Amino acid sequence: MRTANALVLPLAALSAGVSLVEAGPIAYGICQTGCNTVTVACYAGAGLVFGTVVAAPAAPAAAIACNVALGTCSAACATVALFAPTP
Repeated sequence: MRTANALVLPLAALSAGVSLVEAGPIAYGICQTGCNTVTVACYAGAGLVFGTVVAAPAAPAAAIACNVALGTCSAACATVALFAPTP
C-alpha cells in the first residue's frame, strides 16, 4: 500500500498545479468563421462567388483584395484568438 501512496501523492501534487484554462481553440474557430463570413460578403459585394474564382494574377482586383483581407484576418486570429484563454 505504501508504493501506491508513493506514486499517487506526487501525481496529485503535479496535477494541482495544472490550469483548467486551455488556449483558445474555440475562440480561434469563431474568429476564423467571422473572417470567412466577411470574405463571402466581400465577394458578393463585388458580384463574385467565394470559392469559384481561381487565384491568379488575372483574377478580378476585388477578389484579390478580398483574399488579402482574408489572409490578414486569419493571421490576426492565429496571433490573438488562438492564445486567448477559453474555459
